[in-house]
Amino acid sequence: MTEAKIREERPVLWNSNYVKVWIANFMLFFAFYLLAPLLPLYLRDTFSAGKAMIGIVLSGYTLTALCVRPFSGFVVDSFSRKKVLLICYFCFALLFAGYFITGSLVLFAVIRTLHGGPFGATTVASSTMAVDVLHSERRSEGIGYYGLSNNIAMAIGPSAGLYIYHTIHNFNLLFTLSLVIAFIGLAIDSTIHCRERQPIRKESKISLDRFILLKGWSEGLCVAAFAFSFGVISTYIAIYSQEVLHITSGSGTFFMLLAAGLILSRLMGSKSLREGKIVQNASAGMVMSLCGYLVFTAVPNLYGYYAAALMIGLGNGHMYPAMQTMFINLAPHERRGTANSTILTSWDLGVGIGIIGGGSVAEHLGCYSAAFWLAFAVNVAGVIFFFTYARRSFLRNRLR
Repeated sequence: MTEAKIREERPVLWNSNYVKVWIANFMLFFAFYLLAPLLPLYLRDTFSAGKAMIGIVLSGYTLTALCVRPFSGFVVDSFSRKKVLLICYFCFALLFAGYFITGSLVLFAVIRTLHGGPFGATTVASSTMAVDVLHSERRSEGIGYYGLSNNIAMAIGPSAGLYIYHTIHNFNLLFTLSLVIAFIGLAIDSTIHCRERQPIRKESKISLDRFILLKGWSEGLCVAAFAFSFGVISTYIAIYSQEVLHITSGSGTFFMLLAAGLILSRLMGSKSLREGKIVQNASAGMVMSLCGYLVFTAVPNLYGYYAAALMIGLGNGHMYPAMQTMFINLAPHERRGTANSTILTSWDLGVGIGIIGGGSVAEHLGCYSAAFWLAFAVNVAGVIFFFTYARRSFLRNRLR
């Protein structure tokens, strides 16, 4: 049978429902990334918040998402996934309106912390919906392409937000744009047609494994270590650019190069994921990402700054979809929501600790370079643990 004939007989990857989930997820993350690099500046300039306080306030969003996600996986597996997705997405979109009434640092912290809950639940429901509307033969490949929606939003969102801010210096306009974009994503998700599943009611007792994929604990630790490093850099990059490198718009270019690396590596890695080279993709991605963090920290100039962005993007773009596929392959079909919530919970845990830890280290030592060295050290620990234990644990416990 010819290669062309095989391609013709393969199930369609980009079916209409998958495209809708993909676009709506892009809108979700675009609304998020439009504000993400600017909020440290907003807190510093509006409320005169210090480095440690910025870290504490912004970590609330991630920590709330962290608390919600394990329960989100249980809810997504137990009830109509589309209904859960629409309710969570609506709450996420609506809470952008709360930023208009943040007249104090305390009120901003409350709104921002509450906002993390529906974000965490929506990302679990959306990623699980994407898996559901994919044919089983295209699932690994589809997971990789689904992540492109996050990556493209990361490429455009921060740059657009920073451009608007440096042009008109109006945070309320940015809040309005995020609000509108999120509701557009909600409208798109409402048009998805998917087969309704019967809710899972086999188990009379609720065990811990219904909320966290226990078989994936070692992979979860690795993801948390990588997320720690990403949380430090992505949160403090705008202030670092201004105070250390003395550039005002460089962080927008940093995010564009980071996203370019993510997109390129996902496109290159989709074929090997389809061929089952999951562990190889994860291994290569981790090493490349580690090199990127080393360059960022050890070469504090524009060359290291931009080269590191591309390297970290290439590494994470190989690593994350491979790790997500590993979680899916460790779980039975009825635990897909739990598998997705576990990897996202691990990511949130790492990002949240990274934001707090990075801010505290920068505050006490008086420089962000110390925080970035800490991020690199944690990344090293994650890579070592993956190669010495987590990789073999996955091969031993995978179901498919």
